[in-house]
Amino acid sequence: MSKQTTALTEFSRLESGGLWRPSPDDQRRDVVISLGEATITISDTADRPLTHWSLPAVRRLNVGERPALFSPDAEAIETLEISDDLMIDAMEKVRKTVKRRRARPGRLRGLGTAAVFAGLIGLAVFWLPDALIRQAQSVVPQVKRAEIGATLLGHIQRVTGQTCRSALGTAALAKLHRRALGTDAGGQVVVVPSGPELAIYLPGGLIVMNRDLIEDTEDPAVVAGHIISAAGQLREADPLTALLEQSGIGTTFSLLTTGEIAPDTLRSYAETVFTDPPARPSDQILLELFTAAELPSTPYAYSVDVTGETTLGLIEADPMKERDVREVLTDGEWISLQGICS
Repeated sequence: MSKQTTALTEFSRLESGGLWRPSPDDQRRDVVISLGEATITISDTADRPLTHWSLPAVRRLNVGERPALFSPDAEAIETLEISDDLMIDAMEKVRKTVKRRRARPGRLRGLGTAAVFAGLIGLAVFWLPDALIRQAQSVVPQVKRAEIGATLLGHIQRVTGQTCRSALGTAALAKLHRRALGTDAGGQVVVVPSGPELAIYLPGGLIVMNRDLIEDTEDPAVVAGHIISAAGQLREADPLTALLEQSGIGTTFSLLTTGEIAPDTLRSYAETVFTDPPARPSDQILLELFTAAELPSTPYAYSVDVTGETTLGLIEADPMKERDVREVLTDGEWISLQGICS
């Protein structure tokens, strides 16, 4: 494992306390800070997430001083004060590692730049945007996708409210995620207080689910079905591709050459994906995923359309029809999941 990769992962479970101020007019609040590979989550003392920050965007406002003061924006509207030496050192190390990865012409920049120049010289102008997007798909690393997804989630939360979280509910949701997509799927599911009538798949494997999809059913297989449906969106179209297609060639060019996407672009796309989410994947894709998960597709089909008319294919071709289905969640886990937003 490289030193850079180690720097991004060795602190991924680190937590500490801090003082968070959402704006200069607000009082500081005691919070819990959780450090990830490319993001930090700021939660209240009841373990309810308040906001997510993208680490590469975080600025140190008082270099060399303690306690350390950080902000996610140039205007320093939102601030976070940290006294814990280990957390300060970890944040600085991860931030510097990410910056070094971007500063040197690595695989992302080198391959992206080569594709740009090759396209400018030898390709037709109407073919170039698609070519650049395909190049971005192949070279943008998972850590960057996760960073983009976390940033989009931050913008979505401004509309939906903060993500719901409880110790038992979050554990049950993680188990359901593994049951639906497999232990090697990566990513995670988060629940928000409001939102579209289907779960949304964001870059980096982040699945955003409206609490109603959990609370309006008595069958955990239905929620597992919504997770599968969200994952199926990736089979239909890479969410990074959808973002780049909407944002234009300038965004793709910037991502390939600098590794960055303008904040306003991400904010605009977050609004779009929230108000106009991707369509439900095809029955063929869904049935393949339900089969792999050994989960019934019928409960999900009726939750989408109570008459079953528009989801008849999922009902008739249910891969678990007349077969025993192993337990999805225990009763206790299901109760905890249904109360995750309580």
